[in-house]
Amino acid sequence: MNSIFESKGNDLLVARINQLTPESQPIWGKMSVDQMLKHCECAVNVAFGMEDLKVNFFMRLLGRLLKKKVFTSEFRKNSPTAKEFIFTATYDFEPSKNALIVAVQKFKAGPSAIVITQHPFWGKLTEEDWNTLMWKHLDHHLKQFGV
Repeated sequence: MNSIFESKGNDLLVARINQLTPESQPIWGKMSVDQMLKHCECAVNVAFGMEDLKVNFFMRLLGRLLKKKVFTSEFRKNSPTAKEFIFTATYDFEPSKNALIVAVQKFKAGPSAIVITQHPFWGKLTEEDWNTLMWKHLDHHLKQFGV
């Protein structure tokens, strides 16, 4: 798997994000392209301590139990997500795309860019775990829109 921390992998993700247009349509799911961009930016910003997720005890336990299975397989289509990651309004495409690109490019600084090691849902994450989570999540949604 590519690394979000290395320029080559990071640039690959950014190039795929740049292939999106306001007319991009999902292959599956309910999100529009602008909602997906906001969703992904929010998920990325968790690593930087910029998003606060409220996860109850049961969900924290579930996340820790599912972590190994989810991190070693493809993300399933139409999987549930945290309420903080659900965006239903209409968003300006270019600013949303640019904000996601800026957030993704922060990982080029290396693992030191990550502010939190204890994910609210998944639990303790290593640098490798963060790479896996961020890469798979972004790849999942870029595939959702055919890029």
